[in-house]
Amino acid sequence: MNELTPIKPSTPKDWETDQEVRWCPGCGDYAILKAVQRTMPEIGATPENTVFVSGIGCSSRFPYYMETYGFHTIHGRAPAVATGVKLANPDLDVWIVTGDGDGLSIGGNHTMHILRRNLDCQILLFNNEIYGLTKGQYSPTSRVGTRSPSTPFGSVDRPARPCAFALGSRAPFSGRGIDVHKGLPTVLKAAHAHRGAAFVEIFQNCIVYNADVFAPFTEKANAGHQLWLEHGEPMLFAGGTRGLALDRDALALKVVEIVDGDVSGVLVHDQTNRSIAHMLIEMPFGEFPMALGVLYDDPAPTFENAVVAQNAAASEGKVADLQKLVAKGQTWMVDKEPREA
Repeated sequence: MNELTPIKPSTPKDWETDQEVRWCPGCGDYAILKAVQRTMPEIGATPENTVFVSGIGCSSRFPYYMETYGFHTIHGRAPAVATGVKLANPDLDVWIVTGDGDGLSIGGNHTMHILRRNLDCQILLFNNEIYGLTKGQYSPTSRVGTRSPSTPFGSVDRPARPCAFALGSRAPFSGRGIDVHKGLPTVLKAAHAHRGAAFVEIFQNCIVYNADVFAPFTEKANAGHQLWLEHGEPMLFAGGTRGLALDRDALALKVVEIVDGDVSGVLVHDQTNRSIAHMLIEMPFGEFPMALGVLYDDPAPTFENAVVAQNAAASEGKVADLQKLVAKGQTWMVDKEPREA
C-alpha cells in the first residue's frame, strides 16, 4: 500500500489572495490581516478547511483578502451564517470577523446568542470606537463626549465594553489584543486552541475618523500602561515595577508597587476565574493599566457537538422514509369535480 503524501505546510503567502487590499492608508486592519495570515501556518490550518464569515463594515472586507472559503454576509448576521456553516460541516475551522458597530449594534443579538450557545468558532471584533465605513458616526463603544456627525455636541451614551458583553453572554473565552502589537498572534493562537466560542476584542486604530484614540496605552512610549496576562504568572506591568493585587476588604483590584522584586502580594493570573476576568475588564484605565491577552479561558461543551449527538440519538435504529413521513397523520381527499352551489 502506498503511503499518503504528507500535506505540505502552508506559508503566510498561501493565505493571501489576488485582491487589492482596500482600506485607508495607515488603517489598523492591515496589521490585523498580516497577523492572521502569519498565524494560520503556525496553528496548522489549511485554506481548504477554513472559512471566514463577516458582516458589514470596514473589517468585513476581510474574507476577500484571505485565500480560504468566505462569506461577506449582511449587517450583523455573520453569526447566523457561521452557525449554519458549522452545523453543516463541524470539521470546518470557522472565523467570524466583525466590528464594534456590526457586532454590538445591529448584530448584538446575534453575537449574544452565538456566545451563549458556544459554537466552536473564533470571533474577532475590531474595535475602533467609531463607524468607519459610513463616515464617522459614533458607535456602541464610543466614549462619552465623542464628537461625530451623529453626535456634534458629544455622545451622551455610556459605551459598551465588548469583553464584558462577551462574559455576560457566557462566552467561555475572552481575550484582547492590539492591531499592531506583536502579542496579537499569541492571543489568536490561544483563541484557536480553545474549543468553543472564542471572543477576541482587537483595539484597531481608525486613522481617519478616530485616530489615536487608544494612544494612551498603544503608543510605544505608553507601553507601561499595558498589562499582558499570562496564565500562572503574576500580573505585572510598567516594566515589572507595578502589579495588581486583590483588596480583600473591598473585593476589588488595586495597584501595588514592586519593592526589591517581591511579587508575593501580586495576583497570579488564573484564566479560569470568571470573577477576576470581570474585574480586569472593568478596571478604569489611567488609574489602572489596560488588561490584554487571554482574560478568560474555561472550555465548555460546544453547540454543534450537542446538535450532532442529539440528531444521532433521534435517528438511531430508524430508516429514512420520506413517503411515510409525508403520509403521517391526518389525510384529506380533494374532490376532482367542483360541487354544485
